[in-house]
Amino acid sequence: MFFNDIHIRIRFAILVVVICFLLIIGKVFYIEVISYNKLSKLTEDLWSRKMTINAPRGDIVDRNGVVLATSVVTTTIYVVPNQIEDKEKVSRDIASILNCDYEDVYKYVSKNSSMEIIRKGMDLDSTVADKIDALGYDGVYLVVDTKRYYPYKDALSHIIGFVGRDNQGLSGLELTYDKYLTGTNGELKYYSDGKGNKLEIPDSYVAPTKGMTLELTLDIELIMALDNELNNAMSKYDSDEALAIIMNPKTGEVLAMGSKPSFDPENYQDYSEEVINRNLPIWKTFEPGSTFNIVLANG
Repeated sequence: MFFNDIHIRIRFAILVVVICFLLIIGKVFYIEVISYNKLSKLTEDLWSRKMTINAPRGDIVDRNGVVLATSVVTTTIYVVPNQIEDKEKVSRDIASILNCDYEDVYKYVSKNSSMEIIRKGMDLDSTVADKIDALGYDGVYLVVDTKRYYPYKDALSHIIGFVGRDNQGLSGLELTYDKYLTGTNGELKYYSDGKGNKLEIPDSYVAPTKGMTLELTLDIELIMALDNELNNAMSKYDSDEALAIIMNPKTGEVLAMGSKPSFDPENYQDYSEEVINRNLPIWKTFEPGSTFNIVLANG
């Protein structure tokens, strides 16, 4: 009887061990096979860091394809503070190249955050960007960015409008057709642990897609001629305002439009809201005068 009890206990213990072993195997199978994709995605989300790469806005062109507004390539400096060992040296070297104060760079390099944009390191040309890249510092990233460029400056400022720092249209055609001109942003993804140390996992890059091209009825030659006449009129008559529209009377197409005072759309912050928000041919009211005269003609 005594030995039978021992055998029963042994068998029970073995059964418990086998059941536990099967449960462990089942759990491992569930994790490695059934839940692999879900857990893998969670792990990637935990380790991955993304840098958004702004897409170039679409061009705005006149009726003959002449570019009136476009995006030029620039470079922006991103830093990952936890990946930078000698923060003082990195800050000094970058500040020297950017020709700015050491403190302006160090405050970003020393922050307790996963990623920072150095404000003095935005919209860099290729020459400056190459010097930063040649330093080869860990935790310092150069990301291609874009900046809006208006080759005809104030001649078209009220018509085309301008964009903000984030390349979003804020006025004129840039605002009205923003959803068409805006492209699809890309991204640069890298991987780091909880302390910000970079992991030995290859970076991934998704290229941005440029926005659509907007073709206008305007003719840049007529616009420049009109702009010159408006400037002459302002000077000759010491006027506060001047405006004009050139249209095709057969189709109603607007071939040129001008408004004074105007502004430089690349530096719109330097002008008053009254100047940048008033496209006089559209905004201003004035007496039609003799245009009320009706001309009748028999065919």
